Amino acid sequence: MKLYITGGGTGGHVTPGLAIARYFESKRSDMEVRFAGTSRGIESRLVPREGYPLDTIEIVGLRRAFSPSAIGHNLNALRLAAASIGTAKKLLRKAQPDVVIGCGGYASFPIVSAAQKLGIPTVLLEVNAFPGITTKMLAKKADKVLICFEEARELVGGGEKVVLTGSPVRGEIVFADRAKARAKLGLTPEDKLVVSFWGSMGAKYMNEHMAGMLALESKQGTRFRHVHATGSAAFQWLPKMAREQGAVLEGGSIELTEYIYDMASYMAAADLVICRAGAATIGELCALGRASIMVPSPYVAENHQEKNARALEHAGACEVLLEAEASPEKLLQMTERLLAADTKREAMGRAAAKLAQLDAGEKIYQEILSVLPR
Repeated sequence: MKLYITGGGTGGHVTPGLAIARYFESKRSDMEVRFAGTSRGIESRLVPREGYPLDTIEIVGLRRAFSPSAIGHNLNALRLAAASIGTAKKLLRKAQPDVVIGCGGYASFPIVSAAQKLGIPTVLLEVNAFPGITTKMLAKKADKVLICFEEARELVGGGEKVVLTGSPVRGEIVFADRAKARAKLGLTPEDKLVVSFWGSMGAKYMNEHMAGMLALESKQGTRFRHVHATGSAAFQWLPKMAREQGAVLEGGSIELTEYIYDMASYMAAADLVICRAGAATIGELCALGRASIMVPSPYVAENHQEKNARALEHAGACEVLLEAEASPEKLLQMTERLLAADTKREAMGRAAAKLAQLDAGEKIYQEILSVLPR
C-alpha cells in the first residue's frame, strides 16, 4: 500500500502526518510512504530525520493583509500555486499512491489539489478547531475530512464525510516511559525539569520574554533544569539576547536548542511544560499526562488556541497565561509556584490524561482505508 502524505510549514502540520505514517507501518507490512512539502519548512528537516523521502514543491503562503507588499506577495503566491499543480501531478504519476493525505498548511495544497484532479482518493486531517484556508479550499472535493474538534465540522462543509477522530499522537509519545526518559537525560529523582517551546518556527514576542525569564533564572539561582526550544528564527538571536540580560547558558541548568527532536523523551521527563496551545501539542500533553502552562497564540484564526487552552484549563489540566500578560517575571513566578506544588501538578497531569484520545490513530487508519477502492 502506498501513502502520500503532505503538509508543512510548521510542526503542527508535520507531526500528525508522521504519526499517521508510523501507525500504518505498525498495522501493515506492505507500506510505502512518501511525503511532500517545501524545502524551507520544518518538514525539510523532520521528515528525512524520520527516514521518509520528501518531495519538495515551491509554494508560499498567503498574507492576511492589504498593504502593497502583501498584495504583491499574494499575487506571487497564487502564481506559484498554479504552477505547482503541474509539478504535483508529475510527482503523483511517478509515486502512484493509493491515497493522498493532506495534513494542512499551504504546502499541502498542490499535492491534494492535483490528486483530486487525477482521481486519486484524498483525505484531509484538520487538527485545529477552526480550519485553515487550505483545508476549507480542498474539503469540498475530498473523500474524507477528519477533524479533531467538533467545532470544525460545519466549517469544513459538514456531511457524512466529515468524521471526528481526534489528533493522531506518535507511538513514541504514547508509549514513552518517564523513568527511562529521566535516566536518559541524567535527571535524579529530586531534579525538576521544565521544557518550553513556542512551536517549530518560534514566536518573536514570546521568545523575547523567554530571554528575560532565562536571565531571571540565572540571577536568582533557581533550582530547576530548563530546556527551551527557540524555533528556527529565534535561534539566531535569542542566546545573545539572553546573555546580554544576564543569563548563564554554559555549564548551568539552562539549555537552549533550536528544536527538540526527541520530544517524547523530554516531555515524558518534564515536570512542567510551557507552550502554545496547538492541537498537536495538546494531544501529546494529554497522552503523556503532563501539567502545563499554556500561552495561546493570539495570531490564529478565531483565536482558536485560547479556546483549546481554556478547555484544558476548565478540566484542571493546565494554567493559561495570555500573551499580553506573559512577562518574564510572571512566567517565572507561575513556573516556580507549580514546581513547588507537587500535588497540584500531579493532579493537573491526571486531568490531562483523562482527555487523551489514544484511539485516534486507529480511527484515522480505518477512515483512510474506507476511501480505497474495494
